[in-house]
Amino acid sequence: MTIDDVTAIASQALFLIIKCSAPMLLVSLCVGLAVSIFQTATSIQEQTLTFVPKVLAIFISLMILGHWILTQIIEYMHMLWSNFSVYVR
Repeated sequence: MTIDDVTAIASQALFLIIKCSAPMLLVSLCVGLAVSIFQTATSIQEQTLTFVPKVLAIFISLMILGHWILTQIIEYMHMLWSNFSVYVR
């Protein structure tokens, strides 16, 4: 196993992490922005108001996108295990 192999595996793993976490981060960003605009418009300055909507939105997005995320992780692990003999020399 060469340094290039390790670098390729690590970069693929980091890209997979970014690709799988990006939908939840974007949902959290949008919900936080919407709640922030609502707080500004109504002059409600409660710090814990953003917590519950964000948790609910992320939970719903995980329910919707969970299958896709799991499929991406399984495909990556399948690729690693199928090339296992190449990595162990």
